[in-house]
Amino acid sequence: MNRHRWWRDAVIYQVYVRSFLDSTGDGVGDLAGVRAGLPYLRKLGVDGVWLSPFYRSPQHDHGYDVADYCDVDPVFGDLDEFDRLMTAARQLGVKVLLDIVPNHCSSEHPWFREALASAPGSPARARFHFADGRGPDGAEPPNNWHAMFGGPAWTRITEPDGRPGQWYLHMFTPEQPDWNWRTPEVAAEFDRVLRFWLDRGVDGFRIDVAAGLFKHPDLPDSPDPEADARTRDSVNPLAWNQPEVHDVWRRWRALCEEYTAEDGEERLLVGEVSVPTAREHARYVRPDELHQAFFFDLLSAPWDPDAFRKVVSEAMEDIAGTGSTVTWVLNNHDQVRTVTRYGEPTPEGSGLGTARARAAALLMLALPGAAYIYQGEELGLPEVVDLPDDVLTDPIFHRTGSRARIRDGCRVPLPWSGQASPFGFTSGAESARPWLPQPEYFAEYATDRALADTRSFWHLYREGLQLRSALPQLGEGTLRWLDTPPGVLAFARGDGLVCAVNFGTAPTPAPVPGTPLLASGQCPPGVLAGSTAAWWITDPAGL
Repeated sequence: MNRHRWWRDAVIYQVYVRSFLDSTGDGVGDLAGVRAGLPYLRKLGVDGVWLSPFYRSPQHDHGYDVADYCDVDPVFGDLDEFDRLMTAARQLGVKVLLDIVPNHCSSEHPWFREALASAPGSPARARFHFADGRGPDGAEPPNNWHAMFGGPAWTRITEPDGRPGQWYLHMFTPEQPDWNWRTPEVAAEFDRVLRFWLDRGVDGFRIDVAAGLFKHPDLPDSPDPEADARTRDSVNPLAWNQPEVHDVWRRWRALCEEYTAEDGEERLLVGEVSVPTAREHARYVRPDELHQAFFFDLLSAPWDPDAFRKVVSEAMEDIAGTGSTVTWVLNNHDQVRTVTRYGEPTPEGSGLGTARARAAALLMLALPGAAYIYQGEELGLPEVVDLPDDVLTDPIFHRTGSRARIRDGCRVPLPWSGQASPFGFTSGAESARPWLPQPEYFAEYATDRALADTRSFWHLYREGLQLRSALPQLGEGTLRWLDTPPGVLAFARGDGLVCAVNFGTAPTPAPVPGTPLLASGQCPPGVLAGSTAAWWITDPAGL
């Protein structure tokens, strides 16, 4: 990995802090728990960690409603603990990325409280999207937009004099008012926030809702007002992907390069960019904007070799063509875990979903560019699909009354050891209760068991990461597709390395040790016809 441009082929581990490791016994993970887990992540072989928001927050959306961007919420620790975490990460050679939330804040942020106490048209309200309502007495929202988490995207306030007043915009929940980036003061404030954390030594930022920030200046009605809520994606063209957002990323890139100039090591900006095509995605990673942006098309692709090949080819053509590298991802804190998404597993971890998830992992790690692993992915954790209603915390559930697309199931605290909850997650008594209940079958996925079993997901990931570091063909670069029989996908990387993925369902003959499995650009049907599996194959003679 190039020290200066380390991000181009890095493998980053996403830590959902409240579910990683609890050091205090209160049932919620914290920064001290992350610090204690760093040697485990170094042993796994990742290059860095991305930490979910740990800033001061009322936790209506588990930290994505930020009340103070420059402090640590007491539930996670304090700034001194953050500094200790940074010191430990430096000693282990682990990069640290923070999750920054520039599209919206908390309704308890001091600036929003000031806006509520100020008059219509005041500078304090200009930091947000306040507007008069429509209809008699302004009783209807200013437009017909719906929030991504359900319900209208507008909430009416009571003015300081007690009368019904203006409405404010929130594209997620009422507790998360959207910033108005057309007000210069907002941009200046986020410059301050970035510098605060860069001065504390962070290596970069994952940017939440990076295609957001700017809304159409006239706030007109949408032709499909329920699109965002229906898809739970940023598809309203009036609320997302406005052209002015690219000026923000140019500004942030220039700011990060000030720090790069001091020591030659680049500070990374990686965006959560949800746009319809790879070509639009590529606009965010032009040389003077974000370094990288998550490419979600692989995550959302159906289990089909033609679909996977199309997704990879478009990314390589449009995104890598900008000079950036593609940022691949199969799991994150907002998505159903691959083991479940690809096919329901048995509690013991066998089954179609498990086989497909293992194959997909090897494919992802063999692709050119960077990769992000979500905590528990390396254990083969399935989605917890049977959490009772009374423990669900996702605001999507509470705003819609529906369990469809809720996110608690992939956020259940990790199992570390033992046969019963809390499975070593909390340092408290065995009766300590994690913030979300862990199912009994998590014992089969505990980290101590995974490390002891050389056939486990953990060893698959570790060996893949070790090879990725050792083999010069992997990381950055290009790929070359190989001709394959139906149901098989194979590509070559550099000289003498092939990733071959079988999407079929019949038994698979085992590769013969010492026998070249690929030659002349062909993938032999006799080797790859069969059940879902993947291989990395090296042929010393080259291809």
